[in-house]
Amino acid sequence: MTSFFNKAKNLAREHGDKIDKALDKVGDVVDQKTGGKHRDKIDKALGEAKKHTGNGDSTTRP
Repeated sequence: MTSFFNKAKNLAREHGDKIDKALDKVGDVVDQKTGGKHRDKIDKALGEAKKHTGNGDSTTRP
């Protein structure tokens, strides 16, 4: 199981830019579906997720 997680980490680092874009799209959809009521929580979750992509991009969406 450990090798699976290591492979997943490596893939996240290699394709961090694509993952970040996908996370932003998901965040936008969730934000839209919730009427913007939970934007701060969504942005916080996205920031935490983006810390693991290797890009270190934890900026919030506009």
